[in-house]
Amino acid sequence: MGKTTGFLEFKRVDNGNFPPLERITNFKEFHPKLDENARREQAARCMNCGVPMCQSAIKLAGMVTGCPLHNFIPEWNDALYNGQFDMAAWRLLKTSSFPEFTGRVCPALCEKACNMSCPTTGDESVTIHDNELFIIEHAFATGYMKPTPPKKRSGKRVAVIGSGPAGLAVADWLNRRGHNVTVYEREDSAGGLLMYGIPNMKLDKKIIERRINFMKEEGVDFIFNADVGKTFSAEDILENFDAVALCCGAKKARPLSATGVEKLLPGEKGGLMFAVDFLTKVTKSVVALNKAQEKIGEDLVITNKNIHLSLEKKGISVEGKDVIVLGGGDTGNDCTGTCIRLGCKSVTQLEMMPCPPVERAADNPWPQWPKTLKTDYGAEEAIAKFGHDPRVYKTTIKEVYSKDGKVCGIKTVQVEFRNVDGVRKLVEIEGSEKELPADLILIAAGFLGAEEYTALSFGTELSPRNTVATECAESYQTANKKIFTAGDMHRGQSLVVWAIHEGRECAKAIDGYLEGC
Repeated sequence: MGKTTGFLEFKRVDNGNFPPLERITNFKEFHPKLDENARREQAARCMNCGVPMCQSAIKLAGMVTGCPLHNFIPEWNDALYNGQFDMAAWRLLKTSSFPEFTGRVCPALCEKACNMSCPTTGDESVTIHDNELFIIEHAFATGYMKPTPPKKRSGKRVAVIGSGPAGLAVADWLNRRGHNVTVYEREDSAGGLLMYGIPNMKLDKKIIERRINFMKEEGVDFIFNADVGKTFSAEDILENFDAVALCCGAKKARPLSATGVEKLLPGEKGGLMFAVDFLTKVTKSVVALNKAQEKIGEDLVITNKNIHLSLEKKGISVEGKDVIVLGGGDTGNDCTGTCIRLGCKSVTQLEMMPCPPVERAADNPWPQWPKTLKTDYGAEEAIAKFGHDPRVYKTTIKEVYSKDGKVCGIKTVQVEFRNVDGVRKLVEIEGSEKELPADLILIAAGFLGAEEYTALSFGTELSPRNTVATECAESYQTANKKIFTAGDMHRGQSLVVWAIHEGRECAKAIDGYLEGC
């Protein structure tokens, strides 16, 4: 504990955000950073608790609280406060493979479990999330982060299928153990949903490219545009590698079941798209324009209009449109913020669940994750631009109206959970129908597990949740002892930090298998 009275002297100060009407003019990250002295003051607030709930990742009442990676949070906060930046980075990297990712997109389970945020203290948690980001970015900026290829190779070869956070964590850990790792990715760039499922303003894609280049220098091989199970043979991979890790995510999107959907033209032609497909196309346009700017220089000024025109060539038009986003989670929020930047006329975000309470409910005590109302950046931007909250709760789409195969409106209906014959079911509220204009519908209603073809091409079985089957939830090895799985493909749709945790644990299991442990 660097400063014993730090938690009494300093109040919480976040990195903050640029004002909504300013940040919606571009697709750049919008969090200004505190300077070094201010950041060290924030680290001084860490009390080095006797039981640091932030790093415990314990299960309480069926919910996991704290950091899944078991980060040594009090240790690197102490080092950060004392200006021991290299020490802070060393301790952080002991448990976290990619702090530059989690420091941007993790919802900070650690902070919600911080003892400073316990209701009895009446204070705010330590800025663990922002401290983590400062430490890793300082490490990159000062040259502490240097590629260190293993001095010895084991001669064993591992194929990682999928380069999302789980696959990257598997590859990084096993490469450091001296195994030869090849990552197969069906897209043209690595990162999975980090790359194309999360908008650029939330996670700048240059950050991902920096890490991939770093891993390449350390000896990890990447093969892009490799759709294993379709254009690449699973049999060849099994024959040529000593172990395989399936880390393809859970990207089978939940479809919209509403009257009139069958009358629409497919995809963007009809104005009905899955959120991930939409965000992928937008991000690809942003990345392409950024790379063009790097070649041409400042003569090419990237504007939202440029991105809009690039998308129009792909058949996607948002400017001047009434947009409906089905889903109230992070992906739905990302769609809201993206559509505002692309000049939509309006955006309405539908959520089937009721509006969460402002304060913790009695059955949701600290240090559990608080199931309370939060207003994320997309909703903030909609409020600033349109003057009202875009979120509508306990509502879904009942019918889609179309003209010449294209969306022209929707009928919504309110829903609620009721006990029907002893079973809890989602039912419509009679007389609650409402019509809304709509030119584009984005489905961000979650996922139904993994896309089956890659797993089936390796001969692995799927669980009832459409994830790759293993002996138990804690196991990463399939019935074929040579094949392992991790991330969303193993546990179902979850957070980036859980994917990284899964990747590291899966890598340990693979290493034990290869070494005969």
